[in-house]
Amino acid sequence: MAKTVTRRKRTAASKSRGTHARKASSKSTARRASARKSSGRHAKTHHAKRPVKKWSKHVTEKSDALDLKKNIFKLDSPKAIARSLKRSAEESHRRKSDPYRSAMSMLVFYINRAGKNLPATRRKKLEAAKDELRKAFGKAA
Repeated sequence: MAKTVTRRKRTAASKSRGTHARKASSKSTARRASARKSSGRHAKTHHAKRPVKKWSKHVTEKSDALDLKKNIFKLDSPKAIARSLKRSAEESHRRKSDPYRSAMSMLVFYINRAGKNLPATRRKKLEAAKDELRKAFGKAA
């Protein structure tokens, strides 16, 4: 037990001696190190920004809900949107539920994900597309 105590004292003493020796040895080295830190050299070498990964885009393209045509939700006519969704839902082999449910869930998903960024005119067309989709599948509104 006495050896352990002595070792601790020695290591603590040797550590303090080494630190003081380093500090006293070169003040100019310390100045250079602090100058390097403040020069902003590291500010330029920051990592490049990662590309933004939009999980909603991934869902519409790769999910098991539907195989959609490109820009389906940008069509002008609510009927055209509903027809295209119905066609996609019926032809898709990746969907898990019935075609009506898959088509409606994808339309609702798109509306919800757009949120406040969706203009009122576009929202009205998409809401009308929901009604057209119900009619196309023979579901009561």
